[in-house]
Amino acid sequence: MSDPAGSAAYVTQNAQPQWRTVGRFTVVPSVARARFLLPTVSRQVTAASLLAYNALRPSRVRAARRMLGTAARLGLVGLSRMPVLTVEVPSDVDSRELWLADHLADVLGYDQLYPAIGIRPPDPNHKPTLQLFDAQARPRGYAKLGWNPATRRLVQAEAAALRSLPRPQGQTDYPLAPRLLTVEEWAGQVVAVIEPLPSSVRRLPDPTRPHLAAMCAVARRGGPPAEPRPLGGSDFIRRLARRAEEATAGPDSEAGQLVRRAVTALERRDAEVTLEFGDWHGDWVPWNLGLYLDDDGVDRLVAWDWEHTGSDVPLGFDLAHQAFQSALTLAGAPAETATLAAEAALERYGPQLGLDAIRQRTVLDAYLIELWLRTWTLACGDAGWNPALHPALPRLLATRLPA
Repeated sequence: MSDPAGSAAYVTQNAQPQWRTVGRFTVVPSVARARFLLPTVSRQVTAASLLAYNALRPSRVRAARRMLGTAARLGLVGLSRMPVLTVEVPSDVDSRELWLADHLADVLGYDQLYPAIGIRPPDPNHKPTLQLFDAQARPRGYAKLGWNPATRRLVQAEAAALRSLPRPQGQTDYPLAPRLLTVEEWAGQVVAVIEPLPSSVRRLPDPTRPHLAAMCAVARRGGPPAEPRPLGGSDFIRRLARRAEEATAGPDSEAGQLVRRAVTALERRDAEVTLEFGDWHGDWVPWNLGLYLDDDGVDRLVAWDWEHTGSDVPLGFDLAHQAFQSALTLAGAPAETATLAAEAALERYGPQLGLDAIRQRTVLDAYLIELWLRTWTLACGDAGWNPALHPALPRLLATRLPA
């Protein structure tokens, strides 16, 4: 809570004299166990913050939000005895300097925008995200805040990716990606606002099934397949080697040494293996994907959270990532078990991507190296180590790729 005597926003459960209210939120379910801040500007906006994109949520969460959203429409949230937080700014200060929603409303050309804010446990790798609604309760965008070196880089990376993604005309396999509305420097933070998802978007009916045609379309930027090239001497393996060398001087240099040796062993073992290289989404997981109905009434894939996207990686990285992260995050499996899940996915679906058994092994080992280097980069940006991946991955790589 900021000092109300200074030029800062003040958050309180009681209004302050000589200050101007810029936001009011119902805290769900309580201050001690806060999970969600509901804007209380109107019944419609409060209800919309609960009901918009509800089809993306698990059934139990969806039912709870539907019930609370109905209560909001009837004006009953105020009777629930959930606490209300008030955000105020000094009366003589421009609210756009202190209240992000007012700043973004000005930038995007709205009279007012009202944020709904999810609350998660403190984590240096998490980015606060605001879902923005206008006065008519229509979704107008998602604002992501980069607040430390790691998250600033991620927000800037996603903004750059959304600017450069292809928008293939008539290409039904390439997933829809929301467009970047603006990226701003505000109060020392980096803020990217991304357009709303289609209103009809819903969860994948089978989250474990990979959308191979969409993965290929992303890898090929909506164009034809690329000519396979040897791993040895490729720009990709040189990039891995350079980053692994840098990791030997960063946090946990011992792990960096293991990964550097793994890169050397990978190139020595698979130098002659030819692979198709292209783009990847970088975080192709069920919670970043959905289906929506296009103008012709056809189901299309939509993909968001492009902050880890990259180019010139082996085709199959997104397939490995979906299986690995689903096992790691959804099933709570350790990294070794998640690796087996990725291996099984590559064995089952890899042939449809042109990956035989040797290429499947090459793709998986290269992916595991890439994944740890991503973890190392975040640790260098004050985000800390991901305990699910470190130090497990360097040890696993030393076993899979002995020096």
